[in-house]
Amino acid sequence: MNVVSGRTASLRNAIQNETIQKMKATELLHNLGQSLWLDNITRDLLNSGTLKRYIDELSVTGLTSNPTIFDHAIKNSTAYDAVIRDKLEQGKSGEALFFQLALEDIIRAADLFRPTFDKTNGVDGWVSLEVSPLLAYDATSTLAAARELRARAARPNVFIKIPGTKEGLSAIEEAIFAGIPVNVTLLFSREHYVAAADAFLRGIERRIAAGLKPDVASVASVFVSRWDTAVSGKVPAPLNNQLGIAVANRTYAAYRELLCSPRWQRAYNAGARPQRLLWASTGTKDPKAPDVLYVKALAAPFTVNTMPEATLNALADHGELGSIMAADGGNCEAVLGQFAQAGVKVEILAAQLQNEGAKSFVKSWNELLAVIASKSEALQQAA
Repeated sequence: MNVVSGRTASLRNAIQNETIQKMKATELLHNLGQSLWLDNITRDLLNSGTLKRYIDELSVTGLTSNPTIFDHAIKNSTAYDAVIRDKLEQGKSGEALFFQLALEDIIRAADLFRPTFDKTNGVDGWVSLEVSPLLAYDATSTLAAARELRARAARPNVFIKIPGTKEGLSAIEEAIFAGIPVNVTLLFSREHYVAAADAFLRGIERRIAAGLKPDVASVASVFVSRWDTAVSGKVPAPLNNQLGIAVANRTYAAYRELLCSPRWQRAYNAGARPQRLLWASTGTKDPKAPDVLYVKALAAPFTVNTMPEATLNALADHGELGSIMAADGGNCEAVLGQFAQAGVKVEILAAQLQNEGAKSFVKSWNELLAVIASKSEALQQAA
């Protein structure tokens, strides 16, 4: 290499390094190959243009919702009042009124993400709406609700969220077989993920056998931070905020192993698309821990991270990321061994967390319907 070409290469590298340093961490994560989704939706976010700004400036390419999010959205805003009043005059109330409100928000968000959906050929640009959490242990009713919500949304980039409970697995398989894109929620462990992935693949394999197109999209949502909340104060200090990440790494290893399996490759050769692994519950709960603890620890291509607004904005303020996740899970088994020595039984705790998660969504659901009922009564009295 001569002096001139050497200086040119050095200058080019310097410019590239400077460009990288100026990038927001959200853009760096997106460029790594991980999709950043917002775990929130409110009418104020839509009306103010904030969601559009997150798409344009913070590399957000999708959105998730749940009963708790809608409970907070409707409870803490007057943005829904006029619509509630109109729907009451049309005879809507209770659960029917809620889904009308939720679908309006979901459809608007889906339309904002439609360019991303089209650009990525349906890999990204998704929004998620959950069936009633009261159906978490009723497979038949869950499938019926999924069909109805999908039809009412009438958008190709809407996932229907179905809990990955034991009873929900058959509903997941049937929904995939019916061609309904599914976001499998309330997964906590490797075993939960493997069961959900198996249900997804069974649905895909049945479509292939029936001569149907197998390219039905799905994500498997694994909740992370709740592990650390569950053992807070119950394990030695050096293990604080390490359990969720270790379980996630163990799950990621199973995900990568599945993608290399002959079973998946046969489905892929027939035209199926992978069920992507999604990290949920990635907001830091411990005030002593870094605000982007889980985001940095769970950076990996071909995955999704859906994060609360505060975490998204905190990430945007950072200019660097850590190392990407190891395909074999790294040292997760050693870390989990330390938790076992401290008395933490991961499989038992996983079942407990899934059960508590389902109960939490039911609680939020009931509170949500109570908020709608009280707002409805107040608006009718004010009319």
